[in-house]
Amino acid sequence: MSESKREEFLAGERPDDVAIYLAEGVVDDPDALSAYGERLDDGVLLVVPGESGRNAFSTATGKDAMAFAKEAMGEEGEIDADLTGGRCPACGDEEIRIVFAFAEEPNEEVGGIYAEGTVIHAYAQCACGTAFSQRWVAGER
Repeated sequence: MSESKREEFLAGERPDDVAIYLAEGVVDDPDALSAYGERLDDGVLLVVPGESGRNAFSTATGKDAMAFAKEAMGEEGEIDADLTGGRCPACGDEEIRIVFAFAEEPNEEVGGIYAEGTVIHAYAQCACGTAFSQRWVAGER
């Protein structure tokens, strides 16, 4: 994956895609996924079409993507704008193991940040097991 695919997602230009970050050790062979994404020093980041991305997330992590998102919504934390890290609200650790994100197009009827632009919804899990979330307007971080 070219870095531009990630940049396009973070700019809110790929609302039909999802982004998935998997740290080393989450999957047996992250190099095998690098054909579909961007290989990083500490893991792999994929930006893929929504439905196949949710399926890939479930296959790689053993978690249903939307159930994971729902669990993570209960706790707000800090997720890095590049989707590859953050800070756990429970333990303060920065060893983020999983990130799942999607973009929601602007919706003036809902108001708030949804009226300001495309909103990035990001859900993460720390090595301690805590799942948490953060959302922001695309391009503002």
